[in-house]
Amino acid sequence: MTTERKAARLPVFDRAAATPEQEAVLDEILSGPRGNLAGPFLAWIASPELAEHAQRLGAFCRYSTGLPLRLSELAILITAVQWRAQAEWQIHYPIAIDAGVSADVAQALLEGRRPVFVDTDEALIYDFAVELYGAKRVSDMTFAKAEERFGHETTVNLVGLLGYYALVAMTLNVFAMRANEDEPLPFNE
Repeated sequence: MTTERKAARLPVFDRAAATPEQEAVLDEILSGPRGNLAGPFLAWIASPELAEHAQRLGAFCRYSTGLPLRLSELAILITAVQWRAQAEWQIHYPIAIDAGVSADVAQALLEGRRPVFVDTDEALIYDFAVELYGAKRVSDMTFAKAEERFGHETTVNLVGLLGYYALVAMTLNVFAMRANEDEPLPFNE
């Protein structure tokens, strides 16, 4: 398996030349719920230990936080907007729509506007994420609302999800990664 170069900052990854550590993490990624190397994994594979830990954290943050997929995907779209992460948006936009995030909400996010939320849980995820990214803190009021609605453990997991996808966004941005080179970019560069 040879993976073509995704961007000028990424060398071509050739599985035939992979180290045993890279092989092991590659097998773990491909046999897990993701089943592909989309997103930051082509960058992280250069550091197999980072890739191993990050992919496990990512699988937890994406599938096991206690939040419905719709809310997790909304949080990921908010993160993509905050970081202007092209591939993160390209990958997660269709997943978010399929999970129930409305196209109007997604479009407002993309345009940098606060969406008009019909769902109070979506509004709470938005407030929590935007407050955390903007102020680098969450107010007592917002925290209390999240904890009351989602519980303490899921609120902790929400912070982890936002942190993990910020790491993903940083990786995608540093390595100029795109999900599909043929699609128009969602964010101006």
